[in-house]
Amino acid sequence: MSRLLHRLTVILVSLLFALPLLWMIQTASLADGAPSLAAFAALWQDDFLPLLGNTLLIAVGAALLSLLMAFLAAYGLVRYRFPAGLDKLFLLLVLMIKMMPPIVIAIPLYDLMNQTQLLNTRLGLVLSYQIYTLPFAIWMLLGFLREVPLEIDEAGALDGANLGRRLWYIVLPLCAPGMVATLIFTSLLGWNEFMFSLLFIHTPDRFTLPLYIARGMTEDGTVWNSLMASGLIASLPMLLLAGYLQKYLLRGFSMGLK
Repeated sequence: MSRLLHRLTVILVSLLFALPLLWMIQTASLADGAPSLAAFAALWQDDFLPLLGNTLLIAVGAALLSLLMAFLAAYGLVRYRFPAGLDKLFLLLVLMIKMMPPIVIAIPLYDLMNQTQLLNTRLGLVLSYQIYTLPFAIWMLLGFLREVPLEIDEAGALDGANLGRRLWYIVLPLCAPGMVATLIFTSLLGWNEFMFSLLFIHTPDRFTLPLYIARGMTEDGTVWNSLMASGLIASLPMLLLAGYLQKYLLRGFSMGLK
């Protein structure tokens, strides 16, 4: 009886979470009340795929950059002692930056990017996304790196391994599941980012998918089937990435919760 109740609960919860996806599929497959795939065909003809690749490049690039910097920062915070609680102060500042509304720094950041000629460039977006992704990655990696025993690090040092070799051959493989989990979540942050893309990108061929999807909402109304079709396709890459790396993601969660 308890097993049947458990299965029914799982099915009901799964259906509850699947309802938005089913609604999107139904809406995208209708045109004037009749079944149609015209919305998907229009995306193919409207240079949607180049924008998909553009968004993937920017989101994954921002995630990899933040992962590299966050790994080094978290390792230093975990392994080294800082005077006068400077490590706690640093983490507090990082947390404050993460909690700060991005619009607060949008104008000075726009001016800085204009002076450095990074406006309307993919590199400019990758760097500006660090405001979202880097604080998140630092805090997330802290938990994973704390699970790596200090004794393993010290044993590597006694065997003559320098810091770079210890990081690459010892620490990185041990916290690889946590790195993968952090990569997925930081990629999602960059994938869904809208405001900086809207402010810093001016030419349509360099738009990210959130900007393209927003074109379905105009002053004349909302084109629901086009909006849902583009939203469905835009969600596929991150779903495939998370599905492919699912075992690492689950191992990363269990590692961080110990």
